[in-house]
Amino acid sequence: MAAVGGAGTLRLRRRPVRWAIALVLGCLWWWSVLRLAVQPTATGPVEGAYAVGGWGLSLLPVHCGPSPRRASVRERITRASRLRHSGAESGPS
Repeated sequence: MAAVGGAGTLRLRRRPVRWAIALVLGCLWWWSVLRLAVQPTATGPVEGAYAVGGWGLSLLPVHCGPSPRRASVRERITRASRLRHSGAESGPS
């Protein structure tokens, strides 16, 4: 008998929770940035630190990391290049 709910089901259940947490943290960040912009004298150091910390995180180049998909594409290109240069693929004569 197959198990009811596997790893895929658990992953689908976690997705809305992650989105909710990201939404709440994003709203808190925007709130602190707007308060700093509108009332800079009324904001505290915690709001300033949170706004600056969020801004610093947004500048991190996390999208530049290697991904498995890119690695597989790179391997296919390298393999095709080696075949081409080794003479294994012969064109029409």
